Amino acid sequence: MHRRRRTALVLSAALLAAAPLLTACGSDAHPGAAAVVGGQRITFGQLQSRVSEVREAQRAAVPDEAQYQQAVASTGTLTRDTLHQMVLDRVLDRAARNAGLTVSRSEVQQLRTGLEQQAGGAKALEDTWLQRYGVPPQRLDDNLRLQVKAQKLATHLHTDAGQPAFWKALSEASADLHVDLNPRYGTWDVEKSTLVNAKTPWLRDVSASQNQQST
Repeated sequence: MHRRRRTALVLSAALLAAAPLLTACGSDAHPGAAAVVGGQRITFGQLQSRVSEVREAQRAAVPDEAQYQQAVASTGTLTRDTLHQMVLDRVLDRAARNAGLTVSRSEVQQLRTGLEQQAGGAKALEDTWLQRYGVPPQRLDDNLRLQVKAQKLATHLHTDAGQPAFWKALSEASADLHVDLNPRYGTWDVEKSTLVNAKTPWLRDVSASQNQQST
């Protein structure tokens, strides 16, 4: 069990560090797109829609204007962070598929149930994920699915996240997908990423819940 705890905690930190390193240049080969991943465009409209989901959820959660403005101020890089999350989601998904890994609905539900028990209910969990990580309620299951994938990938590779084998899998997935960001958002570099710019809700909270359930 101690190894499971270490794996989960390291995986959390490592994936937080997987937010892309912003550099001074980028590619302009795909005008009109915020990013192109695996030949598929993430349009500015799609990106803005995801950002709007977060802002609407924040507004609903904190109707007081002053509190809402504080929430907005605390997520001032939301657009950039959201795009980075959308790209990283696809990279992790490709890495999991390359390894032949899948995640069932029951696995996601099991994880969510444990987190809800820890948080004090479904609403409490949704509020926590929104406030801490900028994940709106309608995206929570998608996010938890990716967390399960990350855990299964590390287990499949017999390693911890942050170790060479794990990063190699993500690097290969990035290469497969030919990730290309619009210059305004920087460039994507999984291997050299060292700057944590996005709040990525991977396994920091999940690990505590799972360890409690396994004891």
